[in-house]
Amino acid sequence: MEFIFEPEFWVAISFFIFVGVLLYLGVHKKLAAALDARAATIAKELDEAKRLREEAEKVLADYKRKQGDAVKEAEAIVSLAAKEAEILAAETRRSMNEHFERRMKLAEDKIARAEAEALREVRAAAADAAVAAAQSLIAKSLTPETADKLVKQGIDALKGKLN
Repeated sequence: MEFIFEPEFWVAISFFIFVGVLLYLGVHKKLAAALDARAATIAKELDEAKRLREEAEKVLADYKRKQGDAVKEAEAIVSLAAKEAEILAAETRRSMNEHFERRMKLAEDKIARAEAEALREVRAAAADAAVAAAQSLIAKSLTPETADKLVKQGIDALKGKLN
């Protein structure tokens, strides 16, 4: 019984009494409930974090899809604009060619009219010159008897045409 005088013995007794009081008061149940509550809170936080991560991944996938769609739409818009520019350029070239051809035709018509007018003027001037030369020549060489004879022939020819 010497162990009663040992301090380790009393420490062990105190420890067992302390543990007994804790068990009697239900501290282990409260401690287990607190740990369970803490574990449940951590589990909820992990579930929430997992849910948020999945949601973020969905949002990221959605934005990547939208970005891909936007890139495709931008490429389609650029392609359409290029096609429209080509069509507009072709239309402009065609319009310019038509305008040029019309202007060339107008110029050619104007030149043809000017040539025809010049030809008429030359003919008129030649006819006037021929008439003037003929008048001058006839005036020099025509005698009154020849003039009467020519007038009489002209009147007879006119009568023949009128009848």
